[in-house]
Amino acid sequence: MALDFTNIIDLPDYLQFDTYYEPSRMHDKKYAINTLTGEVLGIVGSNFNCGSHQEFTNSFAQPLFDKLSDDDVKNMDMKISTARNNAFMMLDINFPTTKTTITTDKMAQDVSLRVVALHGVDGLCSNQVYFGAIDSFCTNGQITGEHDKVRKKNTSGFRMHDFLREIEIMDYDFKRHTNKLQDWAETPLPHDAKPIIEHLISSERKADRMFNLYNAEVQKRGRNLYALYSAFTNYSTYADERNGFRERNTGKDTKAVTMWKREEEVSKLVSTPYFKSLYVHYKHKDAMEKLNA
Repeated sequence: MALDFTNIIDLPDYLQFDTYYEPSRMHDKKYAINTLTGEVLGIVGSNFNCGSHQEFTNSFAQPLFDKLSDDDVKNMDMKISTARNNAFMMLDINFPTTKTTITTDKMAQDVSLRVVALHGVDGLCSNQVYFGAIDSFCTNGQITGEHDKVRKKNTSGFRMHDFLREIEIMDYDFKRHTNKLQDWAETPLPHDAKPIIEHLISSERKADRMFNLYNAEVQKRGRNLYALYSAFTNYSTYADERNGFRERNTGKDTKAVTMWKREEEVSKLVSTPYFKSLYVHYKHKDAMEKLNA
């Protein structure tokens, strides 16, 4: 029997609100207002309309959980992040029982299925669902540039038929993603990888910090492309003294959005032709050099 998804993802009370609208002083704009607090969450277009956080959550939870096993759902681990006075919500869900093992020359660790869902009621975020992975060794979240996502503007609602199509190939995509990670784990990098990082990251200060983070990952994972990727995902997972990439305190409620932007930044980095060329260049470099010696 399928599990009742409404009893699995039940959002906290502070996210259980609808949105109503009042005219603004601009002829084509209106205020989006929290029904629980009466607080104005944003100014949106006159035609803007969207469902609540809970309605969006329910819309993707049922088909997702129907695809997974009961064991997967029962053992899931979910983190909820919000921003902009709860107008933005991010659900980061890890399914540790759907996993594979990535092996380097120094260690082996599990990588499990991850689903990220974003929803906004202030007109600044369209409905989005991403599939990715969680590195269980350090809990870094991972998405890649080729990573599949389902996106639809709030004005038209969630595009369920596209999401269902992505659900059907979820197993294949997860396997493809983890196979790529294993390829990276088997791709050695030169002793001095700083020029590689500087080529990917234009900011000298940021490149220096990332190089330090990469060297720390090398100690745990070995000197390979997966260690470089892990340095990137560490940057997009933490923003404190653990990695030297502390978030700048602006006094605004934007941390969840900032960290997601870092994930998108990493996704773009590993999608660049240069990063992809590292695998092609270094994967069989040692073998070719020995062959030609």
